[in-house]
Amino acid sequence: MSEIVLPALDRFAPELLLISAGFDAHRLDPLADLNLDAEDYAWVTGELVHIAQTYASGRMVSSLEGGYSLTALRQSTAAHVAAMMD
Repeated sequence: MSEIVLPALDRFAPELLLISAGFDAHRLDPLADLNLDAEDYAWVTGELVHIAQTYASGRMVSSLEGGYSLTALRQSTAAHVAAMMD
């Protein structure tokens, strides 16, 4: 995210940010092995909020996409929404 995605978004300067909020990369998810946690999702959401504020007057849309651990989904969704509201 820090080395590729966020710099690419800075170069692109979006006028609207659309977020596909999938949480199936969480460490508790049975189908992934990426070991992310709710704090990781909060961090990346905060970075996306910054991009939206910088280039899109704060315009963002987030759509829930997936996650197969109900515990991870609850934690990650709460962290994502809290970061959007910060």
